[in-house]
Amino acid sequence: MCGRQVKQGRNKDYDCSIKKPPGPEIVEFDGPDDPTHPINWPLSRKLLVSLALGFSTFTVGFNSSLFSSVTDALAETYQVTHTVATLGMCLYVLGFATGPIFWAPLSELKGRRVIILLGILGFAIFCLGVASATNIQTVMLCRFWAGIFAASPMTIAGAVFADLFNGQTRGPATCIFSMNILMGPMLAPSVGGFICQSSLGWRWTAWLGSLMGFTGFILSALALDETYAPVLLTSKASALRHATGNWNLHSKHEEIILDWKTLVLTYLARPLQLLCTEPLVALISIYLAFIYGIMYLFLTAYPMVFQQVHGFRPGIAGLAYLGIAVGMLIGGVYVISTQPSYYRKLKANNGVIIPEWRLPPAMAGSVAFATGVFWFGWSGYQSNTHWIVPVLSGLPTGFGLFCIFQQLLNYLFDMYLPYAASVNAGSSVLRSLCGFGFPLFAKSLFDALGINWASTLLGCIAAMCVTLPWVFYRWGPQMRARSKYCLQI
Repeated sequence: MCGRQVKQGRNKDYDCSIKKPPGPEIVEFDGPDDPTHPINWPLSRKLLVSLALGFSTFTVGFNSSLFSSVTDALAETYQVTHTVATLGMCLYVLGFATGPIFWAPLSELKGRRVIILLGILGFAIFCLGVASATNIQTVMLCRFWAGIFAASPMTIAGAVFADLFNGQTRGPATCIFSMNILMGPMLAPSVGGFICQSSLGWRWTAWLGSLMGFTGFILSALALDETYAPVLLTSKASALRHATGNWNLHSKHEEIILDWKTLVLTYLARPLQLLCTEPLVALISIYLAFIYGIMYLFLTAYPMVFQQVHGFRPGIAGLAYLGIAVGMLIGGVYVISTQPSYYRKLKANNGVIIPEWRLPPAMAGSVAFATGVFWFGWSGYQSNTHWIVPVLSGLPTGFGLFCIFQQLLNYLFDMYLPYAASVNAGSSVLRSLCGFGFPLFAKSLFDALGINWASTLLGCIAAMCVTLPWVFYRWGPQMRARSKYCLQI
């Protein structure tokens, strides 16, 4: 039977003629250049996976804030207060905080592909429930469950990029992930505003979300291959067992005895365990949660400035977010421009990654982000200040958002690569809780303190966080050395 090729699912063929050594006969990849390892896939195949995943992450991020435009229409339709109507957006983000606890561990047990497909399909189905809802309770429940399923591609995408790309190429690759997470919520309010003002009505924001979700599901089903190495090795071991008749062949992943205790204590608890016991994960997650919360808080603050102060209609007011979007693009260009310097350091260090090399762009981003928050508050509270001035405040804000988010996420992946999904899940839980809570108090905060002083308060907190990337750069190696989960350099 040896000498023929055995095809296993969607993955590469495996040669059953490979001779395995005696002993435990654990199946591994055939050296560092094995073409079946995702790191060694052709660039065209990696791009297909990245594009499919990129569309799915953009879709779920876009729909997180698309619903922010329907708050007034929702309140009028169901006769509820503005705060209750805001829950339509916030509960979706709360789903982002709930879903990762389950999706990340499951992806480390069953693989990335099936979990992402299940997530984007569930998101699309619950968007249909929002679009056809006859009462406010159905809207809220469906938005929450849509967020839980949307958390699957949002959480696992970073781990897929860690599976596909090594330290040299992971930086540019994760730009796609970070851009989708951050750009989607900034582009959606204008689209939602124009939809609500048209004859289509607010329900078409949900119909649009569902159409995008089903499109993402089809693209992922066609283009998204399994990338998680332990699951690929399990498939390879199964193919070899059937081809050779040697039933001792197995992967390390198959040695896991999965009972309820192992599932709960080892896998489901791992994201929260890393978040609560690893100082680096906790500090980075708190910082990311703050800037993520500010991003969603702007979904309330920007309408106050551009609709109430400057008198723009919702769709036109939503275009003000383009300042932040352009700032993010500038941040992406800046991060990519730093890669040649990163490659030179990597080459000089014989290919060994030092995670702290990721931090200089985050240092610049932390200063820019705090500057942007102050700029927005003190340029947006008076109508006699031209509207372009608060719009331009989005440039440093967006630049800072992107540089901080993208580089600190890469920093985490470099340190905790074997647990990339769980680390991202724990971080996602915390930042999603802030994304849920910040919009709920945003209106009260800005009404009580005024746009200028509320922004000053937030800007002061951002200014205090400026030192964090420097702290990681200076003391990160010592903190990593004391960790039992970090890769030791």
